Amino acid sequence: MATLPSFISPTQQHDPILPFLRSIRKALEGSGDSALDLSKLLTDCITSFKHSYRYRDDVRFLKIWLLYMGVSADFDSVFKEMLDSKVCINNSSLYVWSASFFELKGRLHDALTVYQLGISRNAEPIEWLKKAQTLFISRISEICNAAPSQKFEDKGPMQFGNNDINPWDTSTMNDLLKKIDRLIVKVDGYYSSTKPYTGKVALSTLKNSSRNKVIEIGGKKYHIKGCAGQGGFAQVYKANVNGDPDDLVALKIQKPAFPWEFYMYRQLDQRILGRERLSYGLAHRVHLYSDCSILICDYLAHGTLQDVINSYAVVGKSMEEVLCIYYTTEMLHMVETMHDVGLIHGDFKPDNLLIRYARGDLTEDEFLDRSGCWRDQGLCLVDWGRGIDLQLFPDHIMFKGDCRTSGFRCIEMQEDKPWKFQASHFLN
Repeated sequence: MATLPSFISPTQQHDPILPFLRSIRKALEGSGDSALDLSKLLTDCITSFKHSYRYRDDVRFLKIWLLYMGVSADFDSVFKEMLDSKVCINNSSLYVWSASFFELKGRLHDALTVYQLGISRNAEPIEWLKKAQTLFISRISEICNAAPSQKFEDKGPMQFGNNDINPWDTSTMNDLLKKIDRLIVKVDGYYSSTKPYTGKVALSTLKNSSRNKVIEIGGKKYHIKGCAGQGGFAQVYKANVNGDPDDLVALKIQKPAFPWEFYMYRQLDQRILGRERLSYGLAHRVHLYSDCSILICDYLAHGTLQDVINSYAVVGKSMEEVLCIYYTTEMLHMVETMHDVGLIHGDFKPDNLLIRYARGDLTEDEFLDRSGCWRDQGLCLVDWGRGIDLQLFPDHIMFKGDCRTSGFRCIEMQEDKPWKFQASHFLN
């Protein structure tokens, strides 16, 4: 950082940081004593006030830290020390400016991690932070598309003050994908190409107006019927297959290509059998291109559990107690089943629980053993992109990382402690 924006506030009484600010500014401007050592000034200022509650949320002090990060050879450690010292941790400026610094250094994985950390902490103003992350993703996508072979300096995953594995870190995910690569290429429904998607209808145009467009994938025509959901990296569309109104699927289009979710669905196929399998979503196939991936799944038209909750809230009512008990029992059983086979969903929340309705009549006699029409009644857990396969990790592994889902983070995540199966315990 070559220049320092004006940050010295009007002279205040009893503001001991002011002399440091003046000296640092002179050092940056090259005025005053030529022997003035900027690095020493920054170090002395940080040492003097890093434990002071008075300056913990002071943006002026944050800028001192950022300047120090810019002149330090070990800027990773400086950033971690900022987090440990809780310098402006609820201010979006910390994350936007720090992420920009890592991006400037070519540390793109870490830049994204910093944005995600700020969003998980709901730093304010959150709109600015989210917009900055979106612009960052857009910049990186353009770079990757223009120069897919270009490599950026990356020292590996940045871990915030612990040695536990973050299962969602980009570098960790890349290592896991390499580990499963030989297995997944042989799986039914896996189709991979080294070329970009070149269909007649550009996938990017679906964002603005998707209805009634037709895209061809793997020899089939998908008639888009509308957008079913979207996030920072993926969009989900509902579509008819080859014009058949009774054959409705969900297309999840993600940039960059991401085969992990398909892998998780195939692990579910192998480990959860019988009627239980219907509770965890079904993926028919995945098509991987150099610039994106398209995951084709079952489409359930009855909305999510969150939609059900909202439908009661809109009319000022609460869900009936017996229905709350039923859905709670369903969720607990689902969590127990998937954990028993070594799988963790990683993003367990009402938005990812689709409603399943039976077509026939439900009878009380068939309820306990879930036979008859009860087999098709209940919930369906989808969106396995943050899923964790424990068989790929040591037996006694503990994780460290934040799912970034506000309101559905286990206590361990909130307190920055190791966790494992607790990731699904938002019901606590």
